Amino acid sequence: MSDIEVLANHACFDGSLRFVRHNSQALGVPATFGIFLPKEALAGQKVPVIHLLAGLTATQETFLIKANAIRFAAEHGIALVAPDTSPRHTGIKGEDDSYDLGSGAGFYIDATSEPWSHHYRMETYVGEELPALTERLYPLDGTRRGIMGHSMGGMGALLQALKYPDRWKTVSAFAPICHPSTVPWGQKAFDAYFGGDPMKWQRCDPTLLLRSKHTHPSTILVDQGLMDQYLADLCPDALEAAAKEGGQSLELRRHAAYDHSYWFIQSFIADHLTHHAKGLSA
Repeated sequence: MSDIEVLANHACFDGSLRFVRHNSQALGVPATFGIFLPKEALAGQKVPVIHLLAGLTATQETFLIKANAIRFAAEHGIALVAPDTSPRHTGIKGEDDSYDLGSGAGFYIDATSEPWSHHYRMETYVGEELPALTERLYPLDGTRRGIMGHSMGGMGALLQALKYPDRWKTVSAFAPICHPSTVPWGQKAFDAYFGGDPMKWQRCDPTLLLRSKHTHPSTILVDQGLMDQYLADLCPDALEAAAKEGGQSLELRRHAAYDHSYWFIQSFIADHLTHHAKGLSA
């Protein structure tokens, strides 16, 4: 395989939707991402960009296909970049055994414990390698870069924004895992990826980051459905309390009839694109 391979290229809303495979240095295996380039980018104009982080079991296609984000990104002249949710085919024993650990469940963190630490480095991939690569290949303005996510990806978006506020000008999330160190999803992943070291959990828990005064200069937009089947494991109230304690501007919107699905995301995705468009044009 060459270093960069375009797997598919589709015309979409007067722009181009592409799926690209490359040899990832951070992950140590080939990785695939999706990218939407609006018509302005195809004409050579540098455009703002939002990175989309999907949830458990998803791939680089999921957010782009299911969220209806492309329609509104095209209206605002914004590019979208969607990574896969984990490394794939690393040869690690057991990586395909469960939906919430290993393949499809990278949790957007850098593992420090064997055998995961050699490949499961999604924090570095999402925060450093992928932006650098896409901004080298395409006319994307790295000074106008936002991040958005759903569920596990919402957790990842919050982590990136709170730990590296200089990298991301805007941030939003749908039904993020807000306090992973206290719920089974996070505890299972953190035990494996960090070897059970609780000090490393703190650096990858959005609620604990806010409590330790890690903040983002923008307002964080979060939408949460109150009919979400995973609500007890998402802990939005803990995030809200920590934001108030840490001085973080947070708009947490609760929606009575909505669940955890992409139907929920589709219902409010236009608001999120507007939120990012305003921040990225400021």
